[in-house]
Amino acid sequence: MRIDHVSFAAGPEGLDAAAARLGEALGIEVVDGGNHPRFGTRNMVLPLADGRWVEVVEPLEHPVTDKVPFGQAVKARSEAGGGWLGWVVAMDDLSPVEERLGRDSVLGNRHRPDGTELTWRQIGVKGLIADPQLPFFLRWDEGQKHPSEVGPSTATLASLQVAGDPGRVRDWLGLSGEPGTDREDWEPEVSFDFVAPNGTPGLLSVTFQTQNGPVTV
Repeated sequence: MRIDHVSFAAGPEGLDAAAARLGEALGIEVVDGGNHPRFGTRNMVLPLADGRWVEVVEPLEHPVTDKVPFGQAVKARSEAGGGWLGWVVAMDDLSPVEERLGRDSVLGNRHRPDGTELTWRQIGVKGLIADPQLPFFLRWDEGQKHPSEVGPSTATLASLQVAGDPGRVRDWLGLSGEPGTDREDWEPEVSFDFVAPNGTPGLLSVTFQTQNGPVTV
């Protein structure tokens, strides 16, 4: 179990402008990720140096957008002005999460502009919608080119500031230790700063270590 990526929903400026702004701030060349036909969204990719990445995403004008949880979540965040949508955890085996949540994961796919297809399974977006401090989970299918590999980058994901309750997040992840501190349960590469919610809980900011020093978005 490790943090795979953080997701940023584009607001009124649109996907291209939002991705370009983040890419300039982090010193990363943005790569067109393509469309998610099952979710009614499309994204841009900012690869990071530690096997992680930043997703900048927007909803499409498509009927499926309003029918599936991820499309609903992206559309709601974009219509609220955009900003951090959430964080995503990758696992080799989703069955413990499926058992805990009492439902199966769903297939996700993305068609890159070069025609290749990226596939994975994910679960937990409904939890993100109900309580935005929570991540959702995914498992990449074998033989995939991970989004962190689409371009060079020296930036790394350093820390997350989350409005919420570390105990709630710990239980959701199925951990016995607090995220960011317990080496047996959670990789300590990324630190967490939990603050009391002043309104809706969720991901408040993300700090990256770049070649020009730390950058907080």
